[in-house]
Amino acid sequence: MTAELVRGQNHPLPHTRLEIRVSAGRPVVAGVTLGDEEGRVPGTEWVAHPGQPELPGIEVSRQATADHRLTVDLDAAPAAVHRVAVLLALPLTPATPVRFGAVAAPFVAVVGADGTEIASYTITGLDSESAVVALELYRRQGAWKVRAIGQGYAGGLTDLLTDQGLDRAGELAAAIQETVAPGLSRTVATPSPRTTEVRRGATAAASGAQPQSTAAQGQAAPTGTPSDGTPQPQSQSQPQSEAQTHTGPINYAHPRRQSAAPPPSAPAAAPADPGRPPAPVAGDATGWSMEERLYNQVWGMFEDLARTTAAYRSAVDFAESRLDQELDRALSDPRSRIGGTGDAAREEARAKHDRLTEQAREVLDRDLAQLAAESEVVEPALPPAFARWDNPVWHGYRVPMEIPMALRLGDLHLPESPELRIPMLIRLPLERGLWVDSGRSGSEAAVLMDEAQLRALAMDTAVAHAARLLAVYPAGEFTVHVIDPAGAAAASLAPLVRSGVLDEPPAAGAQGVSDVLAKLTQRVDLVQMAVRGGASDALPADLDTAEQLLIVNDFPHGFDDRAVTQLRYIADEGPAVGVHLLMVADREDASAYGPVLDPLWRSLLRITPVPDDHLADPWVQHAWTYEPLRIPPGSDVLQQVLAQVAQARRTRRR
Repeated sequence: MTAELVRGQNHPLPHTRLEIRVSAGRPVVAGVTLGDEEGRVPGTEWVAHPGQPELPGIEVSRQATADHRLTVDLDAAPAAVHRVAVLLALPLTPATPVRFGAVAAPFVAVVGADGTEIASYTITGLDSESAVVALELYRRQGAWKVRAIGQGYAGGLTDLLTDQGLDRAGELAAAIQETVAPGLSRTVATPSPRTTEVRRGATAAASGAQPQSTAAQGQAAPTGTPSDGTPQPQSQSQPQSEAQTHTGPINYAHPRRQSAAPPPSAPAAAPADPGRPPAPVAGDATGWSMEERLYNQVWGMFEDLARTTAAYRSAVDFAESRLDQELDRALSDPRSRIGGTGDAAREEARAKHDRLTEQAREVLDRDLAQLAAESEVVEPALPPAFARWDNPVWHGYRVPMEIPMALRLGDLHLPESPELRIPMLIRLPLERGLWVDSGRSGSEAAVLMDEAQLRALAMDTAVAHAARLLAVYPAGEFTVHVIDPAGAAAASLAPLVRSGVLDEPPAAGAQGVSDVLAKLTQRVDLVQMAVRGGASDALPADLDTAEQLLIVNDFPHGFDDRAVTQLRYIADEGPAVGVHLLMVADREDASAYGPVLDPLWRSLLRITPVPDDHLADPWVQHAWTYEPLRIPPGSDVLQQVLAQVAQARRTRRR
């Protein structure tokens, strides 16, 4: 049972591995200080904050967001640590509140490793304070406890850190605020009325190997008055104010929409009927080329969907919380037990709840309709690297002359809008390897599939990704190697083998595994030494300078300890020198290695052969459902594309 703490109350901690969840309604900075027996923090190296997010046993968020999940392993903390304090502070930007009294009361929960909530604390009574020590984990007679603190500081982080005993508190506070300032645009707040001026005022390039990017720079929703006449403060936890203060159409203003005059080749938005938003246009974003504009537009769509969904969920949560409060008041009032007064109060509370929920859904549906309309015009305009396999652009495919800026790995969608799919784009060259999970421990779709069928589908997915990479690179600038120790993936690998895009047949057996890994490990070593020594012209003449992709099937079958070490080395060091890993594996198969392989799994971007909601964005932690790209049944597009790639490679070698 959860202990609901009040200020000053403590509670024993049954576990030492914990997660501290913070919900503040508005973006806040979260940090942790480590103190000695007297509660003093010896130096800045004992403070975990966005600029220094990891300390022994501690990890905090890297940005200011409305919701945080801080991880704490008290056993891993230094022996000198006796107090762990959780800090919250408001960012110092013109668009954010300057005091906690203007926002909803922050809520903090301590959760065990099994997900059980141990204790919670709502920090009430704050007014002019802009920083607060939320709670404290402290060691007493060898046992750890949590205490609700709620100590606020009107002087902000500087005063708070000074009170913790830091000598240069002002410098550290300024550095923390400086760190989170650029990322505040990635924090999802209640979506405001999105005008052309707002949407055209934000420009930034997005990049990354996971679904993350610079988020929309929207304005905070204005203070609103619900239908019952009760004023509500401006905060993300009360997004229903937008539903009532903004009833006009929402413009297509994604964060990187044009902030300056577009290049002459940029499309112009079609004129709209009075009272209706302008028709969406493909390439309506900043960028020097159509490819860059489409890339930025896709990320803008992703960010808009994340933001409007966050606002909807926050509105529903607020409506549920308000309903609970009003029902509690009705039940606790003795007058409500006489006649039908209590029933009337409960009916009125439920009616208010339904109105707020409906208003929030109307705003969400309006945004979803506009994003769906935009998707309909953007999808057909995407280049091959960004397009699905069923896009007609593949029928006119030609081997490119230069590398595109990104590659589509699949589609992303949320439960509120499963039909609206946003392309999942990752930058090229790859910054980390890929892991196609062939295990059945993930989504419901995987659990329902036959194990052999799932493994075959995982390998088909890997081959499709490899083919897409070969197709988007210029001829001869991307080489694929395959390790299939037991030869179990012959059917899936057939398109690569038959087309002739592989320089060597798939390696089988322990010797084949050893030879391929030794070759690629040597390449990584040589290129690293050449780069560090500034002697890239000294590389052997026979060294393949193309980007390398290693496909590994059925790991760890056929791998001895040396091979496993080499594979980990390639995964860690390879991407920086153009050697990439695409692994098809079930983590359960490698369970015998224990934690030895944990760094390997963490270094790879996990994708699945079936839809699975395992990807999270870095601002509001939405669980996005990833859906892999499928070759249309009966289509020859894969064979046609690979045939052109193979022909271009042969022509280049002549």
